[in-house]
Amino acid sequence: MDSQHVVMVGIGYAGLPLAVALARAGNQVTGLDIDAERVRLVNAGVSPVDTVRDEDIRELAGNLRATTDSVVIADCDVVVVCAPTPVVGNTPDLGPLTAAITTVRDRLRPGQLVVVESTTHPSTTDGLLLPILEQSGLRAGVDFNLAYSPERIDPGNQRFGITTTPRVVGGLTAVCTERAAALYRQVTEVHVAKGIREAEAAKILENTYRQVNIALVNEFAQLCHGMDIDVWDVIEAASTKPYGFKTFWPGAGVGGHCIPADPLYLVHHAASLGLSFQLAEIAHQVNESMPVWVADRIVKDLSDRGLRVDGATVLLVGVAYKPDTADTRHSPAGPIARFLQERGVRVVFHDPLVDEFSWPGGRIEPVADLAAALAEADTTALLQRHQVLDLDLVCDHARRLFDTTGAATTAAIKL
Repeated sequence: MDSQHVVMVGIGYAGLPLAVALARAGNQVTGLDIDAERVRLVNAGVSPVDTVRDEDIRELAGNLRATTDSVVIADCDVVVVCAPTPVVGNTPDLGPLTAAITTVRDRLRPGQLVVVESTTHPSTTDGLLLPILEQSGLRAGVDFNLAYSPERIDPGNQRFGITTTPRVVGGLTAVCTERAAALYRQVTEVHVAKGIREAEAAKILENTYRQVNIALVNEFAQLCHGMDIDVWDVIEAASTKPYGFKTFWPGAGVGGHCIPADPLYLVHHAASLGLSFQLAEIAHQVNESMPVWVADRIVKDLSDRGLRVDGATVLLVGVAYKPDTADTRHSPAGPIARFLQERGVRVVFHDPLVDEFSWPGGRIEPVADLAAALAEADTTALLQRHQVLDLDLVCDHARRLFDTTGAATTAAIKL
């Protein structure tokens, strides 16, 4: 395939890795983002996200740049839209995505390929976004090509990355599909879906699968606690079955952009059609309640030890939402800290990958000296097990350790 000029709309956790991969394949790639600081960093050879290394950007300086000026869309062959699709108050917010598509519409020209990567419910691309694009006077499938390919980025995953994870592609027409598939085949293997809506639904299914199974083991952990059974030993035993069982581990809650948010897009869309997606709703409720259950157990343990909850100090170790990443989006550490603070607990954190931690309406202070913080805290809650974390130090020096990871090597309160 000849080199193309690709504009990546959105160069965050999902967009930037693809931009790098396409540039490495020989394309001229321009990252378009409304965040001026993110653009500055990329042009300076510094990665703003931990899904891409600084050296990846620097070695592609001739093929990769970034800008805040949407005029670049008018001079490109392909536009890939990787705008965020957040959930606000359990309600999907398509505002950022429609704003990005509106920007594309204003610069759209004949012959271009537009690919949407943002996670959303089926019928968004051809039902909501296509009419916006056609306000340009151009017809999708005739004057320009339109396709959907959901991003598949797993921050911190050292085994599966942008070039080792197959991509799903669905287009408005057969020509749209093949053109989009050819783009992604430069980077990785491609599975061609029947259409756009099937590709959109596949992404929701992937994340709902994880949401439901994590909810299963999280609720199972609560049952095991009530029956004085070691949930970690039970799951390890069940995992020896070579068929019919997939291992999922419990934790303090779920985080990141995908699992807490994406299934809700289909829940809300189903409701608008008079349908239901009950299992996803229940799983969401179970996982959302997990941080409160963890915090409540910490408070109860403080009281059982005869300590005054109001004024106690709790150290949270590992506030990223998953191991080996600095990503704190929707981290369960947020609601845990908020719940404890509401009861007068002084909450601090240590995370070797995270410098600052806050959430809307609140924040907690970092502590650099882990040994000193362990000695001072009435309770240490191990929320995330990074490889760079000194686990032995945590286990040996915590005055009271609450382990939500199953990694503790010494006596601890287990999830």
